[in-house]
Amino acid sequence: MFSPNTFSFLSLLAKNNERDWFKANQAQYESEVRTPALQFIEAMQPQVLALSPRLIALPKKVGGSLMRPQRDARFSKDKTPYKTNVGIQFRHFQGKDVHAPGLYIHIENEGCFLGAGIWHPDSKALNKLRTCIDENPNAYKKALTQLRTAGFEMEGDSLIRPPKGYDKTHPMLDELKRKDFIAIKPIDAKQIQGKNFVSLCAKEFEQTQKLMGYLCFALDLDY
Repeated sequence: MFSPNTFSFLSLLAKNNERDWFKANQAQYESEVRTPALQFIEAMQPQVLALSPRLIALPKKVGGSLMRPQRDARFSKDKTPYKTNVGIQFRHFQGKDVHAPGLYIHIENEGCFLGAGIWHPDSKALNKLRTCIDENPNAYKKALTQLRTAGFEMEGDSLIRPPKGYDKTHPMLDELKRKDFIAIKPIDAKQIQGKNFVSLCAKEFEQTQKLMGYLCFALDLDY
């Protein structure tokens, strides 16, 4: 599936991030990036469904688990048109976009990683997550222990001050201040290019099950 050519194309794209160049090299993008990504998603389907039948692994060019190469530069100072990474998300079927709970694979020359959780939840979802952590801290702590034992770390943005309604002495304050609930584990390019990458992902994502289950419980989603 993925090969050194995938990373070579992403490197070339970083140096030539223009629409005309991308159009001229569209065939290379298809063969070196999109086709192997879709093959990987298809191979991951049974593995993802085994983790949860509520997660979607859809090998479609548009509207599936493969994130589109075009950047949304509307609110960014960086106006380059294309992402220099491959993003793949197996998200909850009840989620409408990338902000749904899900599993994630990030492939980029600057660094590759596996992720699980929820990124930039809206204020309503964020309130639900905080209430759940406040009222049910033990299951969340168990999820964190499982993650750390497996080499995952919680990352993302956090508030500077305690969220409204929570005291600065709250024992779970650092977790309540989170604006993202994402667990990240770095992986290297050799692992991505290896023949066992699908089974590696399945094994690693198994270690995020307590977190995924907890987040879905907090958001009243089946998992």
